[in-house]
Amino acid sequence: MDFSLSTWMMLVFVIGMALSFWKLYAFMPNKHLKDDDTTQESQNELIDLILHVIKESDGELNEKELHDKVKGHENFDIEHFWRFNENKLRQLLNIHYLKHPHTQSIKDVHKDLNT
Repeated sequence: MDFSLSTWMMLVFVIGMALSFWKLYAFMPNKHLKDDDTTQESQNELIDLILHVIKESDGELNEKELHDKVKGHENFDIEHFWRFNENKLRQLLNIHYLKHPHTQSIKDVHKDLNT
């Protein structure tokens, strides 16, 4: 069987393309990393911890104090939530406020949790 030059070129091109796709697939993340705190489960875990800290407090916290108390809590995993900062806290509080429209502040959340 005699192949022409264009057939050989096409064969090499298809093999090269298959190798390229395989290399891309091998480097694409296909599972969550251990310290990935952007998943829904991690976000829910962090919101639960924030609510727990608010419930234990007297309700007179500002965002900075709440951030410090959450980071100092015994259940806070610093390696898992290494990106947790005041901005992330504000985002999570806003998510909670959207789910519970009758709460608009940390004091409202505290009152809601303790009733």
